[in-house]
Amino acid sequence: MISELNINNLAIIDTMNVSFKPGFNVITGETGAGKSIIVDAISLLLGGRADTVLIRAGCDKAIVEGVFVVEQSVQDEITGLLLQEGLDDSDTVRHITIGRELRRGGRNICRINGRTVNLALLRDIGGLLVDVHGQSEHLSLLKVSEHLSLLDTFGGLNKQCKELSEVIGEITLVRRKLAELRNLEMEKLQRVELLSFQVNEIRAAALVPGEELELRSERTKLANVENLAEITDKILAVSGYDGNESDQNIASDSLGEISELCHRLARIDPTMHNVNLQAERLVDQLQEFVSEVLVYKDGIEFDPGRLNEVEDRLHLIQDLQRKYGSAVEDVVAYGDRAQSELDDIAGNTQTIEDLEMSERSLMKEAGQLAVCLSNNRREVGENLSAGVMMAMAELNMDGSKFAVQIDWKDDPTGLLVSDGRTVAMNTTGIDQVEFLIAPNKGEGLKPIVKIASGGETSRLMLALRSMLATADRRPTLIFDEIDQGIGGRIGAIVGKKLWNLSKTHQVLCITHLPPLAAYGDAHFKVQKEVTGERTSTTVQHLDDNSRVEEIIDMLGGQDESVRKTALSLLSMAANDKNVGDAV
Repeated sequence: MISELNINNLAIIDTMNVSFKPGFNVITGETGAGKSIIVDAISLLLGGRADTVLIRAGCDKAIVEGVFVVEQSVQDEITGLLLQEGLDDSDTVRHITIGRELRRGGRNICRINGRTVNLALLRDIGGLLVDVHGQSEHLSLLKVSEHLSLLDTFGGLNKQCKELSEVIGEITLVRRKLAELRNLEMEKLQRVELLSFQVNEIRAAALVPGEELELRSERTKLANVENLAEITDKILAVSGYDGNESDQNIASDSLGEISELCHRLARIDPTMHNVNLQAERLVDQLQEFVSEVLVYKDGIEFDPGRLNEVEDRLHLIQDLQRKYGSAVEDVVAYGDRAQSELDDIAGNTQTIEDLEMSERSLMKEAGQLAVCLSNNRREVGENLSAGVMMAMAELNMDGSKFAVQIDWKDDPTGLLVSDGRTVAMNTTGIDQVEFLIAPNKGEGLKPIVKIASGGETSRLMLALRSMLATADRRPTLIFDEIDQGIGGRIGAIVGKKLWNLSKTHQVLCITHLPPLAAYGDAHFKVQKEVTGERTSTTVQHLDDNSRVEEIIDMLGGQDESVRKTALSLLSMAANDKNVGDAV
């Protein structure tokens, strides 16, 4: 709840310090005294729009600060938000201070517990602490996203909803695992295809270590056939070969002459016998040399087909080396590794089948739970609608209609509910819940978010609140302009309902109706004071005596009958509250 509100230089407020009480707080004062400024100030703390027009004339900035006692119902969420932003080191939060500073230059500063924060965090935390009725941007009951949880809490369906949520959570987990396994299976298939291609490509090449060098050598020879033939012919010519293959005495003129002379020399001088033998060996070696050259020459053949084969083979080897390794040995080793990986890959078909069976079982269970929960929600919705319309009738809104709309949305991947129909699901089930209202007799039901604002809205919200009091965890409810268009009798009914709400919430209400104000547990009077050329607004917490005087002023008179009426209103309210406490 909000325990303190401090305002400086906001509109016509110079300095204001208000200590609100638990229970039902009423705020009264003449029109224009500045009552709505208090709501504006609280709205700023909740993240409302900061307009520099709110800064008091002649001032550079306006400051609003609120101290809140954090109730157990929202303590964990607020603690989590603060810890997430590094703003609190404790496990729980008992008090929290929220501040907003508006500056003439247009910049505004948000603070929580004295530390600067962003506006989004201010709104998140403020939304957990206060609901302002009469300014729709802060009104939780106008948020469709909240209607289902309010309905479940009102109907005591949270346990049933949690049971369904757990099953749907299991479905989500199973589907996530299935998706992962199917993706993995697809990746494995793609990997198998790649590895198979690589292994087949390498095996088909039938690479032999060292063949690349041989092929390069052969390519060089095949590409130079003419040159090789020309060179061998010259060698044979120099060697004395005349082209007669039957000539067994091939020798050059010089070497033949040398051999003949050495032979003659040895016949004369036996000591030259060895020289003669060397000359004969030279002739024999020359003949062997020429024979080998002839064999080589016979092997020289222009073969363009073979040259193309060698070129293609070399291109294949180079392509494989570019893909799998810098050498033939590396390519062969890569193929061996790819084959080994292929052998190791195992399928997970059985695991996928087991999960699919589990998914079907869980979907069937969830479908049964969801339909049962939906039926219960529809019954609770009818009870809520009847109660709200009764409360609206008491608040002079007889003829208004209220309904809880529950719809399903078709989804082929959702839960099977009936006649083969599958509907969308989430952790709350299959229902899309929205509150509908027809404020005036004869009008059709419309979403509650589209109804007119003002007192009519506030009374509708009060009717809803009176039914959903235990379902809403927000500690503080503020009602502004709730008494528009209603008289004294209805004012007393509204006052009693607000007081009943204050048993579970702190309630702040700005009112002009004396019967409503009489039900307050704490009464604050807002009034304007003029000092010199400046007007300021002040707030006074009224004691019992001054409260009687304020009710008299609100009734518009000072005679004895008016005083009796004021005392009667206060007495009647006190009696109702005593009876209510006793109940």
